[in-house]
Amino acid sequence: MARVTVEDCIDKVENRFELVLIAAHRARMISSGSPLTIDRDNDKNPVVALREIAEETVSPEDMKEDLIHSLQKFVEVDEPEAEAVPVVPSAGQQQVTQVNNVDDNAVEFDRMSEEDLLRGLEGLVPPERTDDV
Repeated sequence: MARVTVEDCIDKVENRFELVLIAAHRARMISSGSPLTIDRDNDKNPVVALREIAEETVSPEDMKEDLIHSLQKFVEVDEPEAEAVPVVPSAGQQQVTQVNNVDDNAVEFDRMSEEDLLRGLEGLVPPERTDDV
């Protein structure tokens, strides 16, 4: 069928697997109505795609980028980072704030070291297990 055509394309696209992917993508583009860059000569779409690559009427790099773009399902979007939520002061902290005449709109954050967190977790008791299930 297209052995000579494939051998002509190896000069343009060194990896045979990549050549198959690019030629198949171009053949699908032709099937969906993309204009041909060479005469069809009663050839099927995959052979026409290989001939276009061999004659360099289409760029393999452009076809590769178009293939990658067509296969992408998710577009990465930069999302803003979550803002820190201010800590609601407890009754004891509120009294200290009022005594020191500190602005109530000041944002305070709790800082906890990993060791403090582990000590707090060690003090937790797991719930009683029941065999009702």
